[in-house]
Amino acid sequence: MTTIERMSTDILILGSGGAGLFAALHALQTAPSQKITLAVKGLIGKCGCTRMVQGGYNVAVAGGDSVERHFMDTIRGGKWLPDQDMAWKLCETAVIRIRELENEIGCFFDRNVDGTLHQKAFAGQTFDRTVHKGDLTGIEIISRLMEQVLARQQVEKLEEHRAIGLIPSKDGGAIAGVLFIDMRTGGFRFVQAKTVLMCTGGGPTMYKYHTPSGDKSMDGLSMALRRGLPLRDMEMVQFHPTGLLAGNATRMTGTVLEEGLRGAGGHLLDGNGNRFMFEYDEHGERATRDLVSRGIYDQMRRGNTTPMGGVYISMSHLGPELVREKFNGMVRRCEDSGFDLAAGRVEVVPTAHYFMGGVVVDPDTRTELAGLYVAGEDAGGAHGSNRLGGNGVANSTVYGGVAGDVMGAAALQSNALQEPDESILTEELQRALYPLSKPAVNVHSLRKKLMDVMWDQVGVIRTADSINRGLQQLDEIDDELMQSGVAGDNLAFNLTWHDWLNLRSLVDVSKVIASAGLSRENSRGAHFREDFPDSGAMEESTFTVARQTGNQLNVVQKPVAFTIVRPGESVLENDELMPK
Repeated sequence: MTTIERMSTDILILGSGGAGLFAALHALQTAPSQKITLAVKGLIGKCGCTRMVQGGYNVAVAGGDSVERHFMDTIRGGKWLPDQDMAWKLCETAVIRIRELENEIGCFFDRNVDGTLHQKAFAGQTFDRTVHKGDLTGIEIISRLMEQVLARQQVEKLEEHRAIGLIPSKDGGAIAGVLFIDMRTGGFRFVQAKTVLMCTGGGPTMYKYHTPSGDKSMDGLSMALRRGLPLRDMEMVQFHPTGLLAGNATRMTGTVLEEGLRGAGGHLLDGNGNRFMFEYDEHGERATRDLVSRGIYDQMRRGNTTPMGGVYISMSHLGPELVREKFNGMVRRCEDSGFDLAAGRVEVVPTAHYFMGGVVVDPDTRTELAGLYVAGEDAGGAHGSNRLGGNGVANSTVYGGVAGDVMGAAALQSNALQEPDESILTEELQRALYPLSKPAVNVHSLRKKLMDVMWDQVGVIRTADSINRGLQQLDEIDDELMQSGVAGDNLAFNLTWHDWLNLRSLVDVSKVIASAGLSRENSRGAHFREDFPDSGAMEESTFTVARQTGNQLNVVQKPVAFTIVRPGESVLENDELMPK
């Protein structure tokens, strides 16, 4: 019989990206008497998506900009689907958080000659508000956060611990803890906690072209789905328009060439060397990510492509020396793959980048399961149907800090740990052990099949027919996966086992993406239905909510609450600069 080691803590944090590390620091400030445990699938500061952020951090700190203006950009960029209270809190708190990053965490961002923060242009925004550290902003933020957390011995660290199940209390009304696999030994550990923050990161790696690191497999949303938690906006998968296209032989394919390239004046060219984005939007290459991705995808469908099937990004007209100076990291990344970004052309393709959907939370990161909080890319609501570039790392750090404060206060008020539902604990254990009882099969071919299905059928442009084909093919992949197994002679660092578990999480969430996409019969932001191209009336906007009960997945539409501003209105007095 498989044994489960048991331990307890007061505050348990799943994930060590910007949200998780900020939550740990804020929880420590708010509740220094409480035991804080940080559990991460990889190594602290060395895994996840925050460290991969290139572009920067949106914040309204410059003269002429305002929180109100940032908010309106976010609402309009999200096509009126964001939770407005969450969007406002994001924009308002980002101003506080950027000072915290500099003055308390120790981040160094680029500055102008007068000492003010340098802020660059990002697509879809009416003000240059993106604070950055060259084009390697995420490494700066995560490195300094890592140093701060590792220096605090009060924070218990569980590295290479994979969360596999959210375990509720006996009465089902609260969270009791989380079941993990200690990847170093292959053993199981149940961590009981008063409060749990889930910030495992999204990461739509079920697509043929994708940007997130390979350890991102939607584990958090898969766990939430099994607990019956509501998930919103699950059809909203953001494709970054300019993923490096370097061929199938390298993992560099799909990695991002940052938005600042287009913001600085970069051109997108078809296979014949012609600019094409003004065919799709008056802002050309500086349109929002969804519009640019669809423009590129349409060129690919027409066959106006580069040798490897994408389009080109060209920066040389800006001057090679300027490009090397401003985008040194991007230039070196392209050189590693045989391209000259500064003086030549680089092949690019839309790449699955970010997940706007996630668990339904309130602006204080609470979920409907008492004691469970969700922040970062695992949480839905703040971005609606489209995330503005630069709002992602702001969202993680803002809401990670919020979660740490709220969880710390809650842990101080709570005296008792919840007893777990042992039947669900056993169920999650058996779920993880399942592939060890089946014939060992290499699941990489199934992973490739999944990525092709999602790209072809539930990708940048969708129809009811394509989504239905996708759902049928997902069921076939699921059936094949459940007949496949892995060798279980040694579970310590058994990466084949974890590949299998990754794939199961991805298939689970892919079905929800497809089902929510079928439910939404209009086109908003990242979700484009070619059979329903109209966006629908903005004042009648609805968002999707998916919930699983047993094996049954239900998707419903709920009206957007215009708590701050309604379509056709603005929180700005003079709004002629704002795109309608």
